[in-house]
Amino acid sequence: MTIESAAGRSAESPSGSPAATRPAALPTKNSQAENPALHHPLLVAVTLVLVALNLRPALSSLAPVMGDVVRDAGLSSGQAGLLTTSPVLCLGLFGVIAPRLAQRFGTERTIFFTLLVLGFGVALRGVGNFAALFAGATLAGAGIGIIGVLLPAVVKRDFPRKISLMMGVYTMALCAGAATAAGATVPLERALGQWTGALAFWAVPAVVAAVAWLPLTCGRQSEAGPASASVRGLWSNWLAWQITLFMGLQSALAYIVLGWMAPMLRDRGFDPTTAGLIVSGSVMVQVVAALVAPMLATRTPSQSLAAVSMLGCSLVGMIGCLYAPLWTIALWAAILGIGQGGAFAVALTLIVLRSPDSRIASHLSGMSQSVGYTLASSGPFLVGLLHGWSGDWHASALLFVVIAVAAGVFGYLAGRPRQLRL
Repeated sequence: MTIESAAGRSAESPSGSPAATRPAALPTKNSQAENPALHHPLLVAVTLVLVALNLRPALSSLAPVMGDVVRDAGLSSGQAGLLTTSPVLCLGLFGVIAPRLAQRFGTERTIFFTLLVLGFGVALRGVGNFAALFAGATLAGAGIGIIGVLLPAVVKRDFPRKISLMMGVYTMALCAGAATAAGATVPLERALGQWTGALAFWAVPAVVAAVAWLPLTCGRQSEAGPASASVRGLWSNWLAWQITLFMGLQSALAYIVLGWMAPMLRDRGFDPTTAGLIVSGSVMVQVVAALVAPMLATRTPSQSLAAVSMLGCSLVGMIGCLYAPLWTIALWAAILGIGQGGAFAVALTLIVLRSPDSRIASHLSGMSQSVGYTLASSGPFLVGLLHGWSGDWHASALLFVVIAVAAGVFGYLAGRPRQLRL
């Protein structure tokens, strides 16, 4: 595999995109041509958003009620750490098999059945004991990992001329789902009278998304042939690793925030509801940043400045949340949200921009998210260890600085105007 400079070209330009210079693959007997109405771009976009809304609630809904979960389920600190680490680890372990599942069963069918697995895993948390919580977290993480790898390839395939817009919309939906779950879980707990029902509630949107996605499984159930051939040389390519490490390190920061920001704020004196609302507000800011960042980043051939500046905002915002006066927390939480939403959107956009076609995008997405999320799972785990060892959050703040700087370096490298080419 070689790397071809793409300086001066827009990755979405028909003349600048390598995918545009290749002949279109012949449709299979189950191709989109048999059911064009079922695969109208607007329908695909709407259902894609519905699916994306379900890729974070399983991760962001636990932290606001973690204190109650630990108390009522009798969890040790190690068991609590496993509940925050295992789903992120599963994102990485199961994401790597997503391209093979898509080749075997079709992308749309794989996403549909995986949504059902995700919903079952979320619902399982309602049982309330550690075994059910752990099994539910594992199933949910596996489902999120598989779907998260496949959706960028769907964007590359179905929206080749609107990549920045659709990646922004997709990332915006991810952030909106995370923010909604972070902010609404405690009110749900109070309304239902128990945290088990509040955690299990987030299975409902997954089922709704599966029903909405079901029509898309008609017509694209076979993706065999040259377009689904394996990609050789990807795992030894330095550009692919730059994207992967950028994805993993910025994700580690995100999961530290999702898993530990609420407890950090509670230790600073905020009550559980207010701490959850601050985290939710920060993630809501990510919604706007996630929509805008890809469109701004793709205005120039290089996305390096966008990647570095977003990591800088994440770092400044996190340090502010930990050490600035309490009356300024809203400002620092907003800056943190801008950085994290923008960094994640840029990372996903780089997967699509650096790939010449949807086949390579699927495999690069699998590599970057499987390895990246496996790496990211160490973030919240290390924070838990450092907090238990030190009894405060100073060591965790230093860890955040180190990860943010490393992410900025790889973001700068991955953002340079180059592209993977077979």
